[in-house]
Amino acid sequence: MAEKFILRVTAGSDYVVKSHQVVPVNSADTIIVSNEHMDVELNVRVQNYRGLPRNSPETSAYFSTAPHDYNKDQYSICFRFTPKKPAATVDQPDSKDPRTGDETTEKPAINGISAQDLQFGNDFDHPIRDRLPPGFNTALSIVKWWIDPGLDGDAYADEPYLYGPALSSFNSVHVGKGEYDPKKGGLFFEEGGDEAGLEARRAIGAPDTSKERMKWALKKESKEKWVFEYGKTYGVDFFNPYLDFGDFSLKLPGFTLPIMKYWDGQGLRYVLRNKSTENTYLVILFSLYLKEDVNEDGSLKPAALAKGPSTAGLNEESRMGMETEQQPKDNSAALEEARKRFEGTRE
Repeated sequence: MAEKFILRVTAGSDYVVKSHQVVPVNSADTIIVSNEHMDVELNVRVQNYRGLPRNSPETSAYFSTAPHDYNKDQYSICFRFTPKKPAATVDQPDSKDPRTGDETTEKPAINGISAQDLQFGNDFDHPIRDRLPPGFNTALSIVKWWIDPGLDGDAYADEPYLYGPALSSFNSVHVGKGEYDPKKGGLFFEEGGDEAGLEARRAIGAPDTSKERMKWALKKESKEKWVFEYGKTYGVDFFNPYLDFGDFSLKLPGFTLPIMKYWDGQGLRYVLRNKSTENTYLVILFSLYLKEDVNEDGSLKPAALAKGPSTAGLNEESRMGMETEQQPKDNSAALEEARKRFEGTRE
């Protein structure tokens, strides 16, 4: 069924798809997404890409660069962002009572977004509980155990979501503007920072390596120390080898979920947001459209724009062949197999 559809990636600062920009997937060219809360510069890469815009590169130099060649990464959401100070924010240089000069117990407002609040993850407009495949909870357990232990949410809600703290979710976090190199596919961030960024990380005890930082960031006291400061730029990269957009499947060791069999037409949406204020900073949407709804120049036909990603043909075909030969009969056995295989990849 996948051959009937074509993938389109868009991005914006909110959920209104009509206001989104089409992302030039696998191009070194970035797009800029801005609102009153944040400025973002974005690259998206997808291995074996056969989507819009027409004639997009099937791959990116990014995937031939370490560590992505070794990891066999399948996609990357890479961006740098600069939080903006809210108009109502008033600087509080110290915590002394201006009348007496005595120290007060009230803490000054932080000059940025707390790592306790900045989240990255997926959400959906409509329920997916009736479309979740056999073995979904096992797959989620594997993902939480190895890929993102901070992931939390409710896949069975009316508006499902799975968010994780951004600080522990991103594979690479660079404090500073980082690198832009067309020979590496555009934006390219390794764990660390510029001189000031490294100093700031070490001052709060943040580890230098990606794996250790992700583990460290799961602790409440670590997130309390880290602030994404207003006016400062941070580079982040989210990548993995598990989600294959070529055949639309989630591939974990010993476990495969053929996504198209259970898809209900909703796009796969990644969101950068604030947990406390519910402000949205960045929305990246991977949508499938029927090929017949796309013009030769890659634009969507008016009817497709009006109705959004098509669900035509899904009710019957997506339920055909939903046999579970790829799904484990024993969830505990699947988890143990995944654990053994993953352990073999540890450094």
